[in-house]
Amino acid sequence: MRWRTLLGSALLLVTVSACGPSHVSPTDSLVTRASATDHLTIGIRFDAPGLSEHTVDGRFVGFDVDVATFVASELGVPAKDITWRETTSATRETDLTSGAVDLVVATYSITAKREQLVSFAGPYFTTGQDLLVRRTSADISGPEALNGRRLCSVTGSTPAQQVKDRFAQAVQLVEYPRYSDCVTALLAGQIDAVTTDAVILAGYVARDPELLKLVGKPFSKENYGIGLRKGDTQGVAAVDDAIRKMISSGEWLRSLNANIGPSGYQLPPPPEVTQK
Repeated sequence: MRWRTLLGSALLLVTVSACGPSHVSPTDSLVTRASATDHLTIGIRFDAPGLSEHTVDGRFVGFDVDVATFVASELGVPAKDITWRETTSATRETDLTSGAVDLVVATYSITAKREQLVSFAGPYFTTGQDLLVRRTSADISGPEALNGRRLCSVTGSTPAQQVKDRFAQAVQLVEYPRYSDCVTALLAGQIDAVTTDAVILAGYVARDPELLKLVGKPFSKENYGIGLRKGDTQGVAAVDDAIRKMISSGEWLRSLNANIGPSGYQLPPPPEVTQK
């Protein structure tokens, strides 16, 4: 009987030893979770050409993917140990607060309202809101021309409402889950314009330059940040350091030239990563 007792104790010790070091709490910093598990789950868009796209052959490509991969590497997590999870404008906050993802790199504009729910590192990119229209739509020269027309944006995002509030009170707003749905509706003539950040729209112009164009008159300033769980000051500091290193090393510009450059979009200078 004694050998059975000793064997049971040994098995229990092995089990505890195996589980102990990798155990992390949802309240632990991103830095702690990356170190303890050697793995990160990162929320990105799956349908934003040039920024973050899940290709038909199973790859994840784009500027946001490169930023996320660089940050993860600086936290000690190689690309092969990243799990990519689709996040949308409507789910970014709940994906973070629920623990479904460890961080979000998904054209995520830093706003005071969002900062009530999550913490942001960065910014890592600056853009502005614009309009995507059919190439034949010569009469849409800016947001003021949208009265009586149908304007699309995605569920959970704010750009279309901003157009209605600031420029065209008689515009008709249409929402779809994804920007690709808006673009499909635009090409089909079901809506008249799509609005969101210019760099997002530029990816769709690069895909169909004969059919689509940017109006090219940005009317806001959007600072993209990396979303983390609320209050993770250690994680924010570590991600800020990673963004600065990506910029100073030249990897930031290399990725932008490779992923966004072909669209003809005018690349902005690197942003100043602010101290929190």
